[in-house]
Amino acid sequence: MSTSTKRRATTGTVSSLTVPLSVATAVGASGAGEEAYAELCSTLFSGFPRRDQRLKAEQYLYGLLTAQGRKSIRNIAAQIGGPAAEQSLHHFVSSSTWDWQPMRAALARYLERNSCPQAWVVRPMPIPKAGEHSVGVDRRFDPERGQVFHGQQAFGVWFASDELSVPVNWRLFLPDPWVNDRTRRDRAEVPQEAGEETLEECAVAAALDTARWTDVTRKPVLLDIRGGAGRAALTRLAGAGVPVVARIGPGSRLAIADRSLPGFGAGPLSAVQILESLKGLRRPVSWVDTVAGARTSRTSLATAVRVALPTPGGERMRPLVLLGEWDDPRRAPARVWISDLTHSPVGSLLRLTKLARRVERDFVEVGEGAGLRDFVGRSFRGWHRHITLASAAHAATLLGSSEWDTAYDSGYASRRSAS
Repeated sequence: MSTSTKRRATTGTVSSLTVPLSVATAVGASGAGEEAYAELCSTLFSGFPRRDQRLKAEQYLYGLLTAQGRKSIRNIAAQIGGPAAEQSLHHFVSSSTWDWQPMRAALARYLERNSCPQAWVVRPMPIPKAGEHSVGVDRRFDPERGQVFHGQQAFGVWFASDELSVPVNWRLFLPDPWVNDRTRRDRAEVPQEAGEETLEECAVAAALDTARWTDVTRKPVLLDIRGGAGRAALTRLAGAGVPVVARIGPGSRLAIADRSLPGFGAGPLSAVQILESLKGLRRPVSWVDTVAGARTSRTSLATAVRVALPTPGGERMRPLVLLGEWDDPRRAPARVWISDLTHSPVGSLLRLTKLARRVERDFVEVGEGAGLRDFVGRSFRGWHRHITLASAAHAATLLGSSEWDTAYDSGYASRRSAS
């Protein structure tokens, strides 16, 4: 990486960076986030073959960062030049031919150079919609809110650390009415390869798509498989060589794999039964809570037990580790996870699971404002292009903030210098 595009040295200092002339003059970039904004433009948009495409991408990103309210193309264009800009940007996002995947991969590599991702967190994102024509829209149940909503369902792959998290890849779920309706598919320009899948398969596919990018280091994937067939998800990720830490339901059936523990050979037991029978092995684990704003040290009771998924027909059982965390030592474990990182200490595993909290905080405080759920068009390709640029806006907001500078100096830089 050249010195003109390097944001930080290993000492944690910020190198000087010249804002590209097209950015400074066309969109007026200035302020605390100028360096992050300019570097993102240079990194993500250099693949466009034409100068006018690069300029439109810069304009759209700037509009995402500065427009008030919903980040519709109309509101974004109002920051740039009104009705004429609106038509131009609408064509750039919804009707152009540029591929969003290289930009997402470039964002992933940029984050690896400028932050220290510890895991890939797969987060579901429900997108409420009022109309019937936006691609993938349907009546869905949102387990987080416990209610049915009308809208879209997407899964984002977030590169996450204690200091920040940024979405780098996305997959839009297509329900049956969209998969099998040729008229709907043609109207929304859904590609032929987008076929039928379950929500769990969609989440896993998002992680596997990310793992195929070149020059991107694979990290443990955090995902929630409480509502689906966990065996299939674990098998697909293992087959691709992607480590996983998956949240499971307390009733998930597992077999104790450690001969020294009571319950070995007893056959499949529920996850909560196993953990409750071995709660004498719990120990306190410290972790850093970054959700409240300040970095606060907290402690949880946790234990990890070697288990295996029961297999039919006497097949060899794959070794896994079951992780339980208690909020109240007198009650059942509050969260239950399973992982193929069988040699990781219980503390390391528990701290990895906390990155999901970081993602949730950044989504609410930054991602919503960056426009992740704000695309108002109807096309499949338009949705993907908008959310890719909104992910870049999310990254620019975090990397250009004073909070990130402080977190970097106390976290990432110290880890780099110690390595």
